[in-house]
Parts: sequence; structure tokens; C-alpha cells
Amino acid sequence: MIAIGNRTLGQGKPCLVVAELGTGHLGSPERARELVDAAAEAGADCAKFQLVHADEILHPLSGSVQLPTGRVELYRRFRELERPVSFYGEMKNYVESKGLLFLCSPFGLQSARELRSLGVAALKIASPELNHFPLLEEAAGYGLPLFLSSGVSTLADIERALAVTGRDRVVLLHCITVYPAPEEEYNVGLLANLRAIFGVEVGLSDHSLDPVLVPALAVLHGARVVEKHLALSRAGSGLDDPVALEPGPFARMVRAVREAEAAGPPEALRRLERDYGAGRVRRVIGTGVKELAFRARELPPDEPLDPRGGGNPGRQRDRCGRPGGAPHREGAPPRPGARVPAGGDGPAGRPHHPGRRRRHLGGSGVAPGRGLYCPRSMPW
Repeated sequence: MIAIGNRTLGQGKPCLVVAELGTGHLGSPERARELVDAAAEAGADCAKFQLVHADEILHPLSGSVQLPTGRVELYRRFRELERPVSFYGEMKNYVESKGLLFLCSPFGLQSARELRSLGVAALKIASPELNHFPLLEEAAGYGLPLFLSSGVSTLADIERALAVTGRDRVVLLHCITVYPAPEEEYNVGLLANLRAIFGVEVGLSDHSLDPVLVPALAVLHGARVVEKHLALSRAGSGLDDPVALEPGPFARMVRAVREAEAAGPPEALRRLERDYGAGRVRRVIGTGVKELAFRARELPPDEPLDPRGGGNPGRQRDRCGRPGGAPHREGAPPRPGARVPAGGDGPAGRPHHPGRRRRHLGGSGVAPGRGLYCPRSMPW
């Protein structure tokens, strides 16, 4: 059992439903409160934010993404979303006044320390930061429950992360880092295997658009947490708005989770097969085997690695400054021959690198991830 604020996660306890509000507030306290109100009215247990410092998340030359409201320069947008820690303190107080748990993601040491100063009850670490060992060490030192997202990780990556954080207060979240994610690729059967392999509680960070199928199946396979993006409108200008649920569908998701808990696996599965078809349900459940699809190319051995210009944060201490290949312009996409990993998580607006496959199929854990990745400098 894991105690978080006035809630307990574990067998026989209700699933914690997290409304991922992210940066959908657009820097406005009024809009943030609207999102929190929508989460509370929809039945969420927790409202989650992202504490943004642009330089912790992406490189200034990361480029742009197309949103329904127009093309957005990513670094500029993240700079615009930066707010003082007092903003998050105000949001924490408002969330808790609504009877919800406040949760927030840091993306580096500064944001982690700011969240600690607010007295948060737990922290959420996004998938790209699962190999950000300095951040994991910092967060583990706080003694707080940690939600670790594992969307682009192999089993070896997860094992290394847990060696840093410990396992006593960890909830491991399975997710597919495609925005939006096809339901049929969710491999929900993996949840039970992750719990058996690592001995931790598990949950699901869901980027699919159907409000029922993946969340309900996740509960039937042991998810203690279900997280899903919430937006006031999918046509909004928030980076995550196009892949979020609006309040009505989000409330439907909460009802589906509670109905699955009440009905139990046999009856809930029968209902899902009736509504979606047995074949589709089986495809969403998947094989339960963690497979990670990625395309990688070798970095030539003679290029010096710059701590500002890329590299797995967990390996910077023994890789930066050593030979690694020909000169490469900071912030530019890797030239042919550079090794890059698959996928990404966290703010959905971060574009996936052209050398990455945008599809995480659930993951294989037989080989450690060996790509060069750094939240400061990799051009998502």
C-alpha cells in the first residue's frame, strides 16, 4: 500500500483517476482554476500540472509543431508558459480546496526543488526523464511517493531507474508515447507482468482518445492509477489539447473505471466485448510482453560529446567530453550516422525526433536503451 495525502493505493483500494492538466492553463490562473473545476466535476481524484522551465525541457532550436490554432514555436511557447513557483503554490491550494490531490511533474533539478518547497505529497516523472539520473536521485531523496512513466523504456531502463529511486513508494506507469495513441497498441496485459517483474504498484498513463476501452481494461489488469489528459476543448491552443478528453468524455471515463471496479473482471470484460467486439478487446490487451520499437544509427567514435549538445543524462558523467564523432551544430537534427532513441513523453507538444519511430509498442526489455538523449538539448 502507498499512502499519498489522504488516499491509499493498493489492492482493494479505488483506482486513482488523474486529470492531466499539464500546461493547458496557458499561464492563466483563471484558466487553471477552470480546468481544476472541470476535473473535480468530472470525478477525478487528482489534478496534475507540469512545472515548466523551458531550458529543462528542450533546446532553443527545437522548432515548431502544428496545432489546431496554428503553428507554434516550441521553445518560445515553453518560455511563455514559465511561471513563478507561487503560481503552482496557488494551484496546489485551489486543487486541495476542491478535495483533489495535487500532482506535478518536474523536468529537472530546479523544478523538482521548487515542488519540494511547496510541500507536495508526491512527484510524477515523465518518460523522457526516466534515465535522467540526477533528477531521479534528487526526487528519491525527498522520501515522497513517485509516479514513474515508462513509455519509451526497456525493462533494463526501468530496472536502472528503480535502482536509484528504490521500490517502496513507486508506482510504475505504462504508456504509449504516441499522441494520440491507438488503443490496439496499448498491450494492457503488460501491467500484471510489470508488477510481477519489479514488485511495484502499476498504473496507466493513457493517450488514447476512447474514454472507456483502455482505462477500463487497465483497471481489470491491476492498474492502481489511470491518468488521462483533460482539456476544456480539444480545439484549444494548449499543447496537449488535441489529444485530451473534454469534460464530458472524461466524466464518462471515470464512470467506466468505477463500473469496472464494481463489476469485477469477468462481468466487466463481457460488457467490453459486447460493446467493442471480442477481437478488438483482445488486441488492446495484447501479449503482455514489453516490446520497444526504435530505429538507431551509430554515432561515429571520434566526435567529442558536449554536455549541452546531447547525451543520456545518466551517462553524462562518463561520456561528456570524450570522443564521439564529427562536429555537429547545437540544436540541429542529428546528421546521418547519429544514434537516436525512440519516442518521448511528458508535454505532448514536444515533437518526436525525425530519427525516432513515433510508436512505442509496449516495449522489449532485453537490451538497454543506448540512444543519446538529454532533456536540455535533444531536439524533440
